[in-house]
Amino acid sequence: MDPEVNRYILMNEAKGLVPGYPESMKNILGINVAEVHGAVHKRIRGSLLSLVGPVALRDQVLPKMDKFMRSFLHNWDGKTIDMQQKSMEMAFFVALELVVENEPRSFHQSFDALFQNIYKGTISLPFKIPGSNYYQGLKAREKVDVILKMLLAKRKASSVTYDDNLQQLLENDSNYKLDEEEVIEQIITILYSGYETVSTTTMMAVKYLHDHPKALQAIREEHFNIKQNKRPEELISWDEYKKMNFTRAEKGLESHNYNMLFGAGTRICPGKEQGICKISLFLHSFVTNYRWEVVEDKLLTFPRVIAPNGLHIKVTKY
Repeated sequence: MDPEVNRYILMNEAKGLVPGYPESMKNILGINVAEVHGAVHKRIRGSLLSLVGPVALRDQVLPKMDKFMRSFLHNWDGKTIDMQQKSMEMAFFVALELVVENEPRSFHQSFDALFQNIYKGTISLPFKIPGSNYYQGLKAREKVDVILKMLLAKRKASSVTYDDNLQQLLENDSNYKLDEEEVIEQIITILYSGYETVSTTTMMAVKYLHDHPKALQAIREEHFNIKQNKRPEELISWDEYKKMNFTRAEKGLESHNYNMLFGAGTRICPGKEQGICKISLFLHSFVTNYRWEVVEDKLLTFPRVIAPNGLHIKVTKY
């Protein structure tokens, strides 16, 4: 659909245009911020903004994401990487670590497997047939609910204070107070909402930079200029992140007209800035540490962008 038509619909909810979502998505994800309206939407959106909005990003989240990206990318030298798979892993695991900290690797891996079934189910036809993606998505959501309820009970019984989204949701005593079911759906929303946008945009950015050497040179200069006056262990500051002008360029990550990546109007994604930041921090570590050659890059662009055989790149130290 034309971006301007998308924008008009998203900007005119109060004039009788109410956004809707596929049945499979509604049935699996539940009543998230994208599915409610009026006062309930404002309350849930307000809670979400307190976790993923620009203020939280600046004051709490940015250094955590920078540490994650450095760790995620630290051992790619000399390897052939499926950039599609790695972008998906990055988008999910950085979000999960912000939601729940200090959980074992086994928790992350099992949660990832369930999340992948949820994701596939939401983009499938809603046929409740055993073995179908939709059916597996429903079952995975049931299992995730059990896991999260157990985690909530453990947190409520503990005297330990955590520095993560779940702790903030449990402590929230403002106008955005959520009950247990809403907390669970808020967690699912945080994990799901930026997953495809962040992962696909990251993959396509890597391919675009490979195919356009002048753009790669410009983005490298921008990131090395930020890096040159810093100690290797020193994390990116908010001011330095905001200086990534080429990375965040118009017609790029911040453009409202670029495929409407983050919505618009009252339906603009509360985590828009966080999504842009994830991609920018990934690119900062990637382009300043590595060179790469594309090995396989067959793409399909409808109904969504996907590399059916993966987007494989050969990575070497810069």
